[in-house]
Amino acid sequence: MRRAIYPGSFDPITNGHLDVIRRAAALFDELVVAVACNDQKCPVLPADQRKELIEDACSELANVSVLIFSGLVVKLAEAQGAVVLIRGLRAVSDFEFEFQMGLMNRRLSPGLETIFLTPQEDYTYLSSRLVKEVSRLGGAIEDFVPAGVAAALKSAYQ
Repeated sequence: MRRAIYPGSFDPITNGHLDVIRRAAALFDELVVAVACNDQKCPVLPADQRKELIEDACSELANVSVLIFSGLVVKLAEAQGAVVLIRGLRAVSDFEFEFQMGLMNRRLSPGLETIFLTPQEDYTYLSSRLVKEVSRLGGAIEDFVPAGVAAALKSAYQ
């Protein structure tokens, strides 16, 4: 079994994330979507809610599971028996940070590979930060996120 991990804060998950999840799920026997719980960040949605929203959005993907983690992703990968980390790249500007993180992860865990996937062109501009900002300001986000996420953000900003 070849298992991959797609880590991120997913605050919130967007259609761009879901595109990467679907394509990664087609490449690996198992895909673990790992929701990062980071004390340094102040997420709008709590980790358990983010996990539930991702599970709902990925319910048709039998080989996808979702968990919450904190700490080093390489430790999680080791504990999960994963051989690959999936990282999404929307634009060239994402590359430098993701490349550095990939090299650090390889240094910490030499057998763990990082694979970069780009979302469909329709989603290259989309980020969780932008979705939260549009939602916070009362804009429509239904084209950018699953329906459950749109409802959760609307509730969070009321």
